[in-house]
Amino acid sequence: MSVTHDHSYVEDFAPGAGVLPPRARLDDDSARISLSGDWSFRLSPSLAESPDDLKDPDTSAWDTITVPGHWQLNGYGAPAYTNVVYPFPLEPPHVPTANPTGDYVRTVTVPADWDGSRVVLRFEGVDSRFAVHVDGNLVGWSSGSRLPSEFDLTELVAPGKEIRIAVRVHQWSAGSYVEDQDMWWLSGIFRELNLLALKPSAPTDVFVHASYVDGTGTLKVDSDVPGTVVVPELGLEFPTGFDTPVPEVEPWSAESPRLYDAVLRSEGGDVRLRIGFRTVAIVDGVLTVNGNRLLFNGVNRHEFHPDRGRALTEQDMLDDVLLMKRAGINAVRTSHYPPHPHFLDLCDEYGLYVVDECDLETHGFGYEPEPPALPNPVMDPRWQDDLVGRMRRMVERDKNHPSIVIWSLGNECGMGDNLRAMYEFAHDRDPSRPVHYERDTQAEFVDIYSQMYTSPEGVAAIGEDPSSYRGLPFILCEYGHAMGNGPGGLSDYRAVFEKYPRCQGGFIWEWIDHGLRTSVDGQEFYAYGGDFGEEIHDGNFVCDGLLFPDRTPSPGMLEYTKVIEPLVITADGNGGISITNRYEVLDTSHLTFRIVTEIGGEQVGSGTLPVPAIAPAETASVELPPGIAEQQKAGQPDTWLTVTAELTEGTSWAEAGHRVAWGQVRLDVPTGERPRHAGDTAEAAGVSGEARHANAEAVGEGGTASAAGISLGELPIRNLRLDVWRAPTDNDAIPGVADAWKEAGLHRVQHRVVSEGVHEGAWEVVTRTAPPALQWGLVATWRFTHVADGSLGLDLSIEPEGQFPATLPRLGITFELPRVDAVEWFGTGPSEAYVDTRAAAAVGKYSASVDELQTPYVRPQENGHHIDTRWAVAGPLRIEAAPTLFGLTVRNWTTADLQNAKHTPDLVAGDTTYVTLDLAQAGIGSNSCGPALPGTYELHTAPASLSVRFTKVR
Repeated sequence: MSVTHDHSYVEDFAPGAGVLPPRARLDDDSARISLSGDWSFRLSPSLAESPDDLKDPDTSAWDTITVPGHWQLNGYGAPAYTNVVYPFPLEPPHVPTANPTGDYVRTVTVPADWDGSRVVLRFEGVDSRFAVHVDGNLVGWSSGSRLPSEFDLTELVAPGKEIRIAVRVHQWSAGSYVEDQDMWWLSGIFRELNLLALKPSAPTDVFVHASYVDGTGTLKVDSDVPGTVVVPELGLEFPTGFDTPVPEVEPWSAESPRLYDAVLRSEGGDVRLRIGFRTVAIVDGVLTVNGNRLLFNGVNRHEFHPDRGRALTEQDMLDDVLLMKRAGINAVRTSHYPPHPHFLDLCDEYGLYVVDECDLETHGFGYEPEPPALPNPVMDPRWQDDLVGRMRRMVERDKNHPSIVIWSLGNECGMGDNLRAMYEFAHDRDPSRPVHYERDTQAEFVDIYSQMYTSPEGVAAIGEDPSSYRGLPFILCEYGHAMGNGPGGLSDYRAVFEKYPRCQGGFIWEWIDHGLRTSVDGQEFYAYGGDFGEEIHDGNFVCDGLLFPDRTPSPGMLEYTKVIEPLVITADGNGGISITNRYEVLDTSHLTFRIVTEIGGEQVGSGTLPVPAIAPAETASVELPPGIAEQQKAGQPDTWLTVTAELTEGTSWAEAGHRVAWGQVRLDVPTGERPRHAGDTAEAAGVSGEARHANAEAVGEGGTASAAGISLGELPIRNLRLDVWRAPTDNDAIPGVADAWKEAGLHRVQHRVVSEGVHEGAWEVVTRTAPPALQWGLVATWRFTHVADGSLGLDLSIEPEGQFPATLPRLGITFELPRVDAVEWFGTGPSEAYVDTRAAAAVGKYSASVDELQTPYVRPQENGHHIDTRWAVAGPLRIEAAPTLFGLTVRNWTTADLQNAKHTPDLVAGDTTYVTLDLAQAGIGSNSCGPALPGTYELHTAPASLSVRFTKVR
């Protein structure tokens, strides 16, 4: 075909033209030339302005661009982010006239020894639709941005001669309507492409069937060219197309990813295979692999790098897999498209279960829209060939990966006959794997029932009725929305997953924040929606991952790692340690158990703990060594035993000594007792102010009380006042919780001194903290006394009055110190911890700079809180619980500064450090896209008290 100026294919419902049938990606003897690297590049602002010159383009004045890559990240145009809405009018299949179009041109010499081979050009991923021209001839066009496309160039090339390849890529196309996948809109050739020489007598498509039942495997290899399969390690040699029993084979699982190297030999060359024997089955409503119940400790994974977008390197992919394995993550949903195929190779090798999801989402149309609204593409027969084709291309490419245990039809498309057709294709082609699709809310044609963001109570209701939804296994394909500070409440989900067999875990949304690394005026930050001038965008909703954009784990990642760890280590109630094995197939013989004993944060002992091999799903009680048992009897305050399970030997994904689980047991608190927390009333704790501050004397001169707060002349404390506000987290702001708090005036309270003077041996200040225009307030009584040890005691009691709000963001006291550089504390750490995100927090003694205490969320918000602090030293001041535990936050900027910041460089430290001691703070939850914060984690407005001691340390 000659090149013409006809761009009608851009708005065609079809998936492509001139494209070869899909097939498996093979490691074979085919010669190949990588076409990654520098290409001549030209960007035109629209189709009409794209020159009709690809027959013989003069590229001398063109720019150079690197492939793979996105042109928006190389200085052409700008990224744009939307979650649901399309950034162009909905009138399928039409797209804007202003449709940026990129032309890529390069030459390559076809080797002379390729004579007699079929020459094929293979693209792994191009966004969004593209046409291929070779020496002025239109070869064909394709779409399906994250799916492979192959073109036969044999009749257009001459071995030993140079050819010119031109690829015209369009930012918008009909395909864009089915790729509304909650990510940056980025264009270009973003995965590699290769020129292949396929020998006519060599296999081009292979399907490996490797099952495992009761210790025996069965292996069959189908091939489009007959050959012989050889598995040296198993002593096997057999022809293609025949079932072969394999006795005493080791099965593949995520925990034990046993692979066998095999070779398919044919007249035209070899195909190298990596075979994992495993059987996926649904038994009595439970999804199993090799007969074992699966519990998905999963994540949703978009492909992302802060500099390269979706153009990942193999190292990026390996980094992801290693981080997942080290965290105890065992499963990945490839949201919302098939990943780069090398990632699946890594999942096979290192051991991760995969839900492979089709390149499909049409969220912006709404679910099952009624006329006069446009039909969702999954309801529209004009799209069926494209959508079924997308499913076929994924299944054919990825069918030989043992890591893939579920096919997924796509994401958030509503319901329609096109989805049913996709399901039927997948089942007909590969009946060995179940099929998932979350929007099939009544389980009409899926094998796995799925929901998103259901509360733990909702999950439990499904678990309690095993006949509901056709009795299918249930997973949360998305939960624990990890946007900003969070997610909270993960332990509650885990408890439900363990209680109900059909509730088989889920996948955290999501793996990584999609913040693009950007600099303005020399200051680097991570950009989100709106930072590139988009008229329509969804802000920082693109930053909702367990990892920060640079792949640094967030506190949410640390929390998830703790919640899903494979062992549960607790006190057994009889003076020993209980260890429960939550592995799927492994016992604990590969682990070494180490113990550390601390009193008041100081280590007093360490050693190893002999633990017998514990089988999966079994629990063992282990006696404490004699020395620790004696320390337990001594009952010294804050005596803690930490038990750590670590790898005895290194693995492919971690070195020896890597921690896989841990638990802490407090040895000095008898069963039924608990430490007192801030917020408890003094009467409830049974401790009087006089007992707390024995031999107390009234504070002398130098103290002042004003609208700005209380200042203590003998200590560097200034402007001590009640604090009821926090810089809204995404989980506060997006669902409107923060707006409700603002309606109650919590963000702008004022402070009035009601009275102050010496009363009953204490300097007593009574304040009323209240918002303007409203009829409620918090009356606080502050009693300051000297203590015999030289410290200054504070007993604070708070009473709400009037029409006060039902809940508060926080209830605490804030004061100012001269600039502090570092903090030491005894309490929870090392990372931040809130009432519903504290599983990963260990009690101990920690130190950090004030900068290190800040969590750099891409959009600044409340962070850095340490619940249940016993004492802290901040610069010249020591703060001690007396005895109430408090939450500690230390910053070099105000809460207002934090609230007003859009990016981390907006926060600039001054000469003052702000310390907050919380009686309590509301939980974090995941309400930015999930259930409301449970009442157990809300901070309900009620009388409360706090008792602390202040000491000047220098």
